[in-house]
Amino acid sequence: MSKLYLVPTPIGNLEDITLRAIRILKEVGLILAEDTRTTGVLLKHYEITTPMRSHHQFNEHKTISDFVNRLLSGEDIAMVTDAGTPGISDPGFLLVRECIKKNVDIETLPGATAFVPALVNSGLPCDRFVFEGFLPHKKGRKSKLESLKEQSYTMVFYESPYRLIKTLEQFSEYFGNDRKASVSRELTKIYEETVRGTLAELITHFSEKKPKGEIVIVVEGK
Repeated sequence: MSKLYLVPTPIGNLEDITLRAIRILKEVGLILAEDTRTTGVLLKHYEITTPMRSHHQFNEHKTISDFVNRLLSGEDIAMVTDAGTPGISDPGFLLVRECIKKNVDIETLPGATAFVPALVNSGLPCDRFVFEGFLPHKKGRKSKLESLKEQSYTMVFYESPYRLIKTLEQFSEYFGNDRKASVSRELTKIYEETVRGTLAELITHFSEKKPKGEIVIVVEGK
């Protein structure tokens, strides 16, 4: 029976990939990649020559049926995203759901995802947490923040460097200036950094030092 493999890829450092992930990527008949250029760098590094097809949020509705049919015909397929685990703020869910409907076997490999090291490194309680990913940019953003005011668990968010200050200011407005938080950026890369403090202190810090790179914000619960 064929199988769909969901394969985590490094979030920065190319060494952060498992031996099994490398083997699977070599053995399957096709790799679905969010961006074939980005994945191509990883495949070249590990001398993987498996064919790739593009599969991302803008075409996944159109390509799912084709890939499911290939799986049903007996071809093993691996799915990767640009960085981290498929389905975590990245494409993956729709294909998994369709495979479940068609009784296609699915296997998810353990591996890299950005929010776990950021959460553990924050120094905030990580025995109970909620992962919120990216907040809505406009519609629903205020209602989402309002709903999180009473959240007692540690909260984890993804954000771009261009919206970091605005997001921290909104957190301060809804959660209070003194709420503890951390901002991690460029995880596993050369310029990896985690800045910890109150929301007010983080706003001051990043107002003076403009952030770069992918960002994870961890905020203390109420």
